[in-house]
Amino acid sequence: MNNRYGFVKVAAATPLVKIADCHANAEAIDKMTAEAVERGASVVVFPELSLTGYTCGDLFLQSRIIEAGDEALAQLLATPRPIVSIIGMPIYYKNNLYNCAVVIANGKICGIVPKSYIPNYSEFYESRWFSEGRDIRNAEITICGQRVRFGTDLLFDVHGTRFGVEICEDLWVPAPPSSDMALAGATLIFNLSATPEILGKHNYLRSLIKQQSARALCGYIYCSAGVGESSTDLVFTGNGIIAENGKIIAARERFVREARLTVADIDVEHIFNERRRHTSFINLDNRFDVIKIDVAQPESELEREINPAPFIPADLNEGCAEAFTIQCAGLAQRLSSINCKCAVIGISGGLDSTLALLVTVATFDTLGLDRKGIIGVTMPGFGTTDRTYQNALTLMRELGVATREISIRKACEQHFADIGLNPNERGAAYENAQARERTQILMDLANKENGIVIGTGDLSEAALGWATYNGDSMSMYNVNCSIPKTLVRKIVEWCAENDTNAQVRTTLKDIVDTPVSPELLPADNEGNIAQKTEDLVGPYALHDFFIYNFLRNGFSPAKIEYLACRAFCGEFSKEDISHWLKVFLRRFFSQQFKRSAAPDGPKVVSVSLSPRGDLRMPSDASVAEWLKSLPNSFTC
Repeated sequence: MNNRYGFVKVAAATPLVKIADCHANAEAIDKMTAEAVERGASVVVFPELSLTGYTCGDLFLQSRIIEAGDEALAQLLATPRPIVSIIGMPIYYKNNLYNCAVVIANGKICGIVPKSYIPNYSEFYESRWFSEGRDIRNAEITICGQRVRFGTDLLFDVHGTRFGVEICEDLWVPAPPSSDMALAGATLIFNLSATPEILGKHNYLRSLIKQQSARALCGYIYCSAGVGESSTDLVFTGNGIIAENGKIIAARERFVREARLTVADIDVEHIFNERRRHTSFINLDNRFDVIKIDVAQPESELEREINPAPFIPADLNEGCAEAFTIQCAGLAQRLSSINCKCAVIGISGGLDSTLALLVTVATFDTLGLDRKGIIGVTMPGFGTTDRTYQNALTLMRELGVATREISIRKACEQHFADIGLNPNERGAAYENAQARERTQILMDLANKENGIVIGTGDLSEAALGWATYNGDSMSMYNVNCSIPKTLVRKIVEWCAENDTNAQVRTTLKDIVDTPVSPELLPADNEGNIAQKTEDLVGPYALHDFFIYNFLRNGFSPAKIEYLACRAFCGEFSKEDISHWLKVFLRRFFSQQFKRSAAPDGPKVVSVSLSPRGDLRMPSDASVAEWLKSLPNSFTC
């Protein structure tokens, strides 16, 4: 059921129904099953009572409808398909009729699950015909000549992936059966439904499915009745909604008068990783019996969009505002708790220091502190360009903070002489000495002014170790520590769009357009930045993608490479992706010692590198096993 990257292809199928014509419905179901097989799906689910039609009403009290349903099921079993199908039909058991899901594969009935909760309110009056099945356990039934398990205590296993089944109302009750199924190891939940449309209900349904998939850490496949059901009093529109861990990854359009198949790939490996991470996700394995299903494992192309910018919120305006507010709230608490009214920030004219300054200004405004208590320090060095220098000065002036200019040139030249470094040797000592000199200035100035140094380094730089130990890696509170570079850029853009000062807006936009650089090497002959970070350590778009999938999702390097090739198809070659992924892995492991001494700062996105928070990693861990797992050959 799983491909080698942990995806499972599932389908929700809504055929055209003929009310009470079971044989015609069986033909329609078989046709859509064949289509699901062609698409490479492992499991296909059909709507509630799809073999008879949901709106049969009192026809369910006729013995003929039950007999016809059994005959139509036999008709489906006579045409075995290499796929697991979940079909809705009425089942007669011990003097009662049950609304059931029948799981079939390879011409065999694997098990039958009755509906646990029967609605009998508003437009629903199912208890007129059906009995609740939630107490049926350890039961068997003979149908179509097969003796099969029957009850709500069943889970199914296909190629190591467990799934559970619930029916319509079961999702809407306070404690859905799927919650216990998930705790018993089901990573996929299939829901056969017949939900009529009324004004406003669809949005609530989507939120319900998202919430249950998030709460149960599962994939949730919801399939509802559609065209052909009676419109005497209700309208059915054929919802097909597939969610994973709180996100809808596929949904079909409503009110389309044709049979439709909704297909999506669910990342079961991601679900397993999330459950392993959540230690409150307990085990209820003994409540269910697991039925193993032997069916061919299909090969198929991945039908799923891979987000190339996982740290960027879907609602950019709301997301940037929230991230910015979290940063401000963290700094406000720190300043208040130590009764500090002075903040010292090194302003380079680059993205990170700009964001840190904006956050500090907003925090001072919130606390009612004078902006002159913010000391912005520009410290020109050997690689400072006029563009970044002017942007730094303009930004500080227009924001109304105190401005200091302290050149580091003479101090660094003296230091080079003191340690016997030839200034023409442009190696790590040459660059790091400048970063440490700047940090020394900031720290000592903060002591002098009774303030604290605000850190500017972002999450991406910390992951790559792209910071000088005991240099720019150090501060007294780092507001950017959990903001990846791609999000830093978006927040600064958001600030530019929302600032009322025209000069600030213009300056912020130019800072966003400036190449990322530490400016520790002399500029080129035209005075432009010669040392571009992304030329040296790789594109931050790729690295942030690696960081998210490595740390947040826990994926293997092979899977990260596979996903990156799909996410960045046409933007980066497979060779580039593979090269920079290896750079990321080597740097991430070798630079952990810097993160072990990280200063305080607020967690903003779902990943944090704080040694006191999300990442407890030894500084001497080996990267060898991760590099070994990368495939030697790979096709994007």
